[in-house]
Amino acid sequence: QRRGTWGAHLFFASSCLRFVVRSKPEMRWYESVAVEVIKKGAIPKHVAFIMDGNRRYAQKNVIERRVGHRHGFTKLKQALEWCLYLGIEVVTVYAFSIENFKRSQTEVSELMTLAKEKFEEMLPEEGFMKQKGICVRVLGAVHLLPQDVQESMAKVVSQTFNNKNAILNVCFPYTSTEEIHHAAVSIVEGVSQGSLQVGDVNENLFERCLYTAECSRPDLLIRTSGEIRLSDFLLWQTMDTRLCFMSVLWPELSLWDLLWNILLYQRDTATHLLTGVASKQDTLQTKDSQERINQFLLSRRQAHIDYLKQFL
Repeated sequence: QRRGTWGAHLFFASSCLRFVVRSKPEMRWYESVAVEVIKKGAIPKHVAFIMDGNRRYAQKNVIERRVGHRHGFTKLKQALEWCLYLGIEVVTVYAFSIENFKRSQTEVSELMTLAKEKFEEMLPEEGFMKQKGICVRVLGAVHLLPQDVQESMAKVVSQTFNNKNAILNVCFPYTSTEEIHHAAVSIVEGVSQGSLQVGDVNENLFERCLYTAECSRPDLLIRTSGEIRLSDFLLWQTMDTRLCFMSVLWPELSLWDLLWNILLYQRDTATHLLTGVASKQDTLQTKDSQERINQFLLSRRQAHIDYLKQFL
């Protein structure tokens, strides 16, 4: 029995060593062990973040507001690394609300400059997105952005288009209200132009016209800074999502915060509190209807690609 006990200890020690070897440089060995334990349970495929608290972080630490936003972008990269290491396939972040254009012109200008800078950092072949195989998608009313920001954004989207390891959805500038309005207008135009028939229109088609159509619905949504609201973010997509609201400010988010929320998600999944229902194609539609819908969606996607190409 003692030999069996020592054998178990040896197996555990060797397992821990393997975890250390595989862990990332910025991750301590016990963090790597915790991650491996969490990975034994259900891991959400799609995690969304409302990255709130950059300005309060700046006030708290007596630093300039723009420096607080820079810390926020740094945290995004770190959080993305954690998600990749955990095996999360899709990360969606609320980077900039359309409502934020109502802030002071100075702050908006600082944020646009920072966004352009961060998009350009994603471009080099040896950069983080290329190394990790991350496909970057920018979701929202991108036509509202300054032209130089749109140019940098278009280059990133184009250069990472074929990356297959993971997806980063950057909602910028975005509100769910605008997204739903955009989808509704698109369908109405499709019917009026003859691309669709009234009988083609249903809930499934509507969801396939949202900016997030190519991804499953979020399994887990995390909002920092203590606010308990969605602030017009993914209102349609989060009907089955595990919502987590944390008091920690976004730049202060830790790996332990993320693991705790995934643990809560695993608890809910185990007790069947989450349905996890994903959008599926409507099998009740006729073949002709499905062909019309597919052609309509293909033309919408091509129009978006053509719009981005003008900036390349």
